[in-house]
Amino acid sequence: MEIERRGVVAGLLAMPILLPGCAAAVTDRASLAPAQPLAVYGATMTVEIASVFLAVKDRYPNGPAVQLGGVANLIGTERIADVATNAETQALRHSVKRPDIRIIMTLVEGIYRIVARRSSGIASLADLRGKRIATLRATSADFFLAKMLEKGGLTEADVTVINMLPLENMAPSIQKGEIDAVAIWEPFSENALRGLGSDAIEFSGDGVYRELFNLNTTAGALADPVKRREIVAFMRTIIAANERMNRDPSEAQAIVAESGGYTLDEVVHSWKHHAFTAGFADNMLDVLEDQEKWLADQEKRQPRTRAQLEPLIDRSVYEEARRG
Repeated sequence: MEIERRGVVAGLLAMPILLPGCAAAVTDRASLAPAQPLAVYGATMTVEIASVFLAVKDRYPNGPAVQLGGVANLIGTERIADVATNAETQALRHSVKRPDIRIIMTLVEGIYRIVARRSSGIASLADLRGKRIATLRATSADFFLAKMLEKGGLTEADVTVINMLPLENMAPSIQKGEIDAVAIWEPFSENALRGLGSDAIEFSGDGVYRELFNLNTTAGALADPVKRREIVAFMRTIIAANERMNRDPSEAQAIVAESGGYTLDEVVHSWKHHAFTAGFADNMLDVLEDQEKWLADQEKRQPRTRAQLEPLIDRSVYEEARRG
């Protein structure tokens, strides 16, 4: 996910001879011992990053911790990240100049919705015409808003889109009547809903768009055998942590609340709007192709073709991790 911090903006050892049935157990134990820890970056104030927090804690108990950032930290002159989290929107944006970015895993599917004020005369998506809607531009939430307006027979020209930062201003702004609706991720959407109480109405994005919050790296990192081995091992740790988290989310919720500066109550109430899959979205390329057209129009450039977008997706790393 792609927001700035509130208020501004984690060696395999082989034996020459193994008894039958023991090889897998030795490999599993060895994979738990990291070589050089990965530099992991992500939006540390998002709910979506929960499983990564747990995985870094499990695999790199002595550090380093997850650093604030995203896909942008994989590229540029410094290239300080080995893996980074973000919604698919940011991988698309940055890959225009850096086509070596790779999406290697879907951590979470974010279930977005528009929250609006009934007292603003809003009972349907079509009623958003002429209304003031807060979002964060050039993000997955911005794309979601465009898709929802389209569903209501509207375009951005029919509404006033307000690029709002800090995001925590959205809930008080809609309560005061300064805006009529919000299209944003959690917990800000949930906070707006709860703040409005009986005056709230929500429009689900189910079947229209859901955020694909991914783990990303670069083709160069995957071409390095040592780096790739550690990335695969880290992804296995994410999968295991995700399974644990889906059984009991309390540890992850507490970490997210502390990192994002939220109350535990905010995180707990927002949790249901996320599907923590630690998998790979089967329609990833379809989503990228659809969103690329919107981004290209926003950025005044020609959209890339489906064939040009396809190399951005590398499922082989995830499949390797699952085999482990």
